Amino acid sequence: MTSLNEIRGRLTELSPLIHCITNPISINQCANAILAVGARPMMAEHPDEAAAITRSAGALMLNLGNFTDVHAKSMVISAATAKEHGIPFILDVCGAACLPNRREYALNLAKQSTPTVIKGNRPEITALYDNGYSTSGVDGDSSLSLEKSDAAAAALAKKLGCIVLASGAADTVTDGTRLTHLYNGTPRLGSITGTGCMQGALCAAFLAVCGGYEAAVCACVLQGICGELCEDTKGSGSFAAALMDGISTVTDDDIIPRLRMEEINIEDA
Repeated sequence: MTSLNEIRGRLTELSPLIHCITNPISINQCANAILAVGARPMMAEHPDEAAAITRSAGALMLNLGNFTDVHAKSMVISAATAKEHGIPFILDVCGAACLPNRREYALNLAKQSTPTVIKGNRPEITALYDNGYSTSGVDGDSSLSLEKSDAAAAALAKKLGCIVLASGAADTVTDGTRLTHLYNGTPRLGSITGTGCMQGALCAAFLAVCGGYEAAVCACVLQGICGELCEDTKGSGSFAAALMDGISTVTDDDIIPRLRMEEINIEDA
């Protein structure tokens, strides 16, 4: 894995624009996470602005949370623009496991414009691949095994020709041929809103300066370890502030001793 110090150095030097069409629940957290690693966020969602902003961006983040007609139209425009101009983008399929319209929308968008990375929690990624699987909300599913969700993630990556990031107690990144488990993190990340969206925002920022697989792995590592570093803070408010402090200040010296990851060659498994 490339040094996070090096990646942050590239972001600080280039200061790329990261265009985000995301939900208002987490828009502030996503913008601040992007700023914390040295990039510049732009949260423009109007259909008349989508193409122009995307053309000027270093990377694009699309998030299906709080889905609206305006978002639906703007995301198609931005994704098509990104494809035309070779701009990397991440599609976060929030809600795809419990809302069939989001699942179908995400699959259609992915087929039309091929995201660099598709991201969701384990149930959302499983539902994208398995039409018969669903959940009652956007939370995790304790009955869904790591093996089943990994198989769905790898098959989806092969089917759509992109990187898949499935988040959970252990995060999975796969391109269908290789697979990486990332074990850093803390349950406290689930105690504040928007951390899943922040992970996607960090991945988008990293996409501006490195490849899709590496960007997804680095986003998981950075957020997971920063969560661990502030695990002992008193309450949810102080945890949220400490998490953002960590994202903006953590170095390789903090990351390397704590990194817990496993790489698997699927073809050999």
